[in-house]
Amino acid sequence: MKDTLNVAAPVIEAKGLNLIFQTADGPVHALKDVNLTINAGEFVSFIGPSGCGKTTFLRAIAALEHPTNGTLAVNGMTPDEARRKRAYGYVFQAAGLYPWRTIAGNIRLPLEIMGFSKPDQAERVARVLDLVELSGFANRFPWQLSGGMQQRASIARALAFDADILLMDEPFGALDEIVRDRLN
Repeated sequence: MKDTLNVAAPVIEAKGLNLIFQTADGPVHALKDVNLTINAGEFVSFIGPSGCGKTTFLRAIAALEHPTNGTLAVNGMTPDEARRKRAYGYVFQAAGLYPWRTIAGNIRLPLEIMGFSKPDQAERVARVLDLVELSGFANRFPWQLSGGMQQRASIARALAFDADILLMDEPFGALDEIVRDRLN
């Protein structure tokens, strides 16, 4: 009998991934022959100069951009399937909070959409607000918070539904050094 290892499927897998944008100046190869496997529990950072494709790759994983060719799987699904099954949370470079909703309301929004019960929503919102040290700001509106605090609220929103994968695009750029160290 042959011994086999029980190896879990990767949470993200790209093979020969290319993404080309058509512009007035001609094609832009934003991603070229990307091959990457990320397994459960791994923490991966993409580091490089502006315009090298970091955000584009995250957007492809999140089904916000569609590769020109190659394959991309998220938890064994296409990015579109993973988006529909809410397999990931996404923190954008900008906080993207709705100005007419309180901070708690912004964090609660994906939970409402996903059908979480009201008590579960309240517990989750309180938990993630505490995690990002914004407990005292639940009933404030985004315009009443600093840019760094808004970004922390955005991080809390992405954490609220306990997704298997957390995609973060420069999430700590608007945070001061002390808060950044605590959240890391």
